Amino acid sequence: MGGSRRDADGGAVPVRADIPAAPLIGATELERGRDEYLAHLSLERNLSVNTVAGYRRDLDAYIAFLLERGIERPDEVSRRDVEDFVAAKRAAGYADTSVSRALSAAKGWHRFLVREGMAKAHPTASIKLPKTADHLPDYLTVDQVTALLDQPFPDTPAGARDRAALEVLYGCGLRVSELCGLTERDLYLDDEFLRVLGKGSKERLVPIMGSALAALEAYLAGPRAELAAHARRGGPADAIFLNARGQRLSRQSVHAICERYGRLVGIERLHPHTLRHSFATHMLAGGADLRVLQEILGHADISTTQIYTHVDRTQVMEEYLAAHPRA
Repeated sequence: MGGSRRDADGGAVPVRADIPAAPLIGATELERGRDEYLAHLSLERNLSVNTVAGYRRDLDAYIAFLLERGIERPDEVSRRDVEDFVAAKRAAGYADTSVSRALSAAKGWHRFLVREGMAKAHPTASIKLPKTADHLPDYLTVDQVTALLDQPFPDTPAGARDRAALEVLYGCGLRVSELCGLTERDLYLDDEFLRVLGKGSKERLVPIMGSALAALEAYLAGPRAELAAHARRGGPADAIFLNARGQRLSRQSVHAICERYGRLVGIERLHPHTLRHSFATHMLAGGADLRVLQEILGHADISTTQIYTHVDRTQVMEEYLAAHPRA
């Protein structure tokens, strides 16, 4: 299940994993239960393709661990098996966040199996998720963002696309999946807005102004059509950001774009989410209201947005310590 292929820009494109294929004849009860759960997450809870793919990876690892122990039925799983799985993840060097996510997937799966009558026992019910240390997101300084976006880009259709992608990621605070998902129907450039499809298929309107709007309009004025002209079977995608074959740019390709242009100005391993974090941090530092920022970022809970207030406080403390003579 799963797997990947290469897109026209060299990025790995995951095979759709939101709706699992029908279980193979002879599959164990664990594997059949996994497929039922993934289908439930996709069809009933309407989780995104990427989120369901993450659950699949964690459950695949968990089930592989159980099968190695000769366990093929959910009711054969004991609390000790679950604890040993967690211990094995830690021994293998996985971060606390990865361990917590894997255990959370297992807990949700076992709870689903009991609720659906596919199992009687819930071996993870009394196991608490491990506490993870608060992690403040990485973000760029304003000078770093300026160096990144004002550097010379290649005078090619791909260069115009790359500039627009980086400007929109930072200028609008988009997730990489939201950037790749933009279509012509989502552009309201005369009104300076984008319609964005976020997590859980929730729509929101995001302002686009200044250099982000200018870069996007420049890309749409000609370079995008040149990329679309390379499309073969089925014609070009309706996506805004296209690869060299006129098809939708993959998330992996956007990651590569960020790394490539970041490296050119001395920013190593630049991640698209770092630009989103930088947008939020700089907005708050500039006086933006927290509730407004929550709406722009598409956070369901304001507590998710509040982490950026901690980032800003950290910067304040650093500047205080550096400037105050008796700090």
